[in-house]
Amino acid sequence: MKKIPSHIQILIGLGLGLIFAIVSIKLGWPTSFTINYIKPFGDVFLNSLKMIAIPLIIASLVIGVNSIEDVTKLSRIGGKTFLIYTSTTVLAVTLGLIIVNIIKPGKVIPEQTRDKLMALYAKEAEQSSITAKEVKKEGPLNFLVDMIPSNLFEALGNNLNLLQVVLVAIIFGIALLKVSARKRKPIILLLEGVNDVIIEVIKFIMKLAPFGVFALIASLLVELAGDGNPNEVFGILYALLWYASTVVFGLAIMIFVIYPLILKSFTKVKYLAFLKGIRPAQLLAFATSSSSATLPVTMERAEKHLGVSEEISSFVLPLGATVNMDGTALYQSIAIVFIAQALGKELSTAAQLMIILQVVISSVGVAGVPGVSIVTTVMILQLTGVPVEGLALVLAPDRILDMCRTATNITGDAVVAVLVASSEGELEAGIHEKLLEDDT
Repeated sequence: MKKIPSHIQILIGLGLGLIFAIVSIKLGWPTSFTINYIKPFGDVFLNSLKMIAIPLIIASLVIGVNSIEDVTKLSRIGGKTFLIYTSTTVLAVTLGLIIVNIIKPGKVIPEQTRDKLMALYAKEAEQSSITAKEVKKEGPLNFLVDMIPSNLFEALGNNLNLLQVVLVAIIFGIALLKVSARKRKPIILLLEGVNDVIIEVIKFIMKLAPFGVFALIASLLVELAGDGNPNEVFGILYALLWYASTVVFGLAIMIFVIYPLILKSFTKVKYLAFLKGIRPAQLLAFATSSSSATLPVTMERAEKHLGVSEEISSFVLPLGATVNMDGTALYQSIAIVFIAQALGKELSTAAQLMIILQVVISSVGVAGVPGVSIVTTVMILQLTGVPVEGLALVLAPDRILDMCRTATNITGDAVVAVLVASSEGELEAGIHEKLLEDDT
């Protein structure tokens, strides 16, 4: 009997989770059952992925830096990576601004719904505002201070400090190049062994993916509905359909138009083959809403199914999980203008150009975990003069949109990895044609 491909298994889990949630909400089953007996399995799966993210980043980055050996080549690859990541982020923000100014979703939201949302999510909006103010007090250059941990072990114990771990691993890898080959070899062998073990752990965790995805999707939707009137919840979400559709439309253009054009312009990779190679990571990113948790799978798919060399993958993808947030950048630009439109505030061209600058800056170092982008959105709202209270208007569908933008984020990471590998002659030839022939 032919084995069911991993992406099909994940899709089945996702579909069953959706069906369970709809049945649970419609029949009025208590939310506590799903939270107490279904959600824990999703949390175990998600925590398992997060557990191996930091060890994988350290091992892969140090190995990747040392496999390059030539510091000049390392600088060249690093320069290309940051340039392309920055370019795609600017492209995503600009696309978001164009779409939201054409569709104008904020103009169609009824005043009654707007007031209800402002009241319903006032507490969450206020909390995000307080957090943003605390971050803002730290000074404009404090992000440079935050890049270097004062306590390495504390940074290793928190996935929110992913950028710190990446920088420390790169510094360690470069320093290791300065050590004699005799002393360097045992460390590299150890890290290669750790990396191989992590890959085996990933294979085991991915066997649990359908069950984990089922639990995550089911609990997410049931929690969203709560024990209140589900019709009221669905009514609010329906009223926000224009906004949510605008975001999803923009993300779809990134995935199905912008990225294919980039790959076609600079590589010989067929985009259909690329999508087949990366889709399990996309589905996992959608279910977990976490670029960090998906990173191990993204790296595995890039190396084994997209033909990206381990040297490039181990350097480009961990960086992407921390500094490349195309989906988040596009979402933020749409959300900010949507809030302004809904509150009747016109944003000038200068203000929208400021949005592009601020989104690109804030995307560097944003932790690849659910919900963090809300805090940076508050900060940009403050800078553009849009009332922060308006954040309440986008909180209702945010968890679902977070899933969509995370899938876009990791797709962008993989595109850049293929791009850099192709430019360095480190993209395995023929693997993409095989993917089109063998749909596994």
